[in-house]
Amino acid sequence: MAEPKWYVVHTYSGYENKVKVDIEKTIENNKKLAEKILEVRVPMEEVVEIRGGQKKTVSRKLFPGYVLVNMEMNDETWYVVRNTRGVTGFVGPGSKPVPLTEEEMRPLGIRKDEINIDFAEGDTIAVIAGVWKDTVGVVQKIDRSKQTATINVELFGREAPVEIDFAQVRRMQ
Repeated sequence: MAEPKWYVVHTYSGYENKVKVDIEKTIENNKKLAEKILEVRVPMEEVVEIRGGQKKTVSRKLFPGYVLVNMEMNDETWYVVRNTRGVTGFVGPGSKPVPLTEEEMRPLGIRKDEINIDFAEGDTIAVIAGVWKDTVGVVQKIDRSKQTATINVELFGREAPVEIDFAQVRRMQ
């Protein structure tokens, strides 16, 4: 059994929710598929709009015309998704679907594994990877949903807040 990955499916504009519902109905009717197609998402974002002098928070599609599917890629799942009404194809070269990378999934709030941390706000941590490698800072804020810690670093003689991924830091003793 192959590992499930996230794939991007292109749909007719305005059909995103219908495609999501149709794929979920197909999975419901075929229990064998439930083990292979795990989740279907239409990424949404909350946006503040001002209309008639009134502020309103509304949900808006992050990527109109696209749906994300977490599935094990094989001939059967490819056929089911590809032949769902409103789907024009998978994103990738030719007819070969390309899964999203961890870096591409991170801004969408989709994480593969939960990282347990051994530090809290106020603790001193060292950055062990990335752009800020070998930097030491005090944790100002922890965002578990994004799996990041905000630390203050010295930049051009001033303190500046920097967001660091949990996987790139370790606690100082």
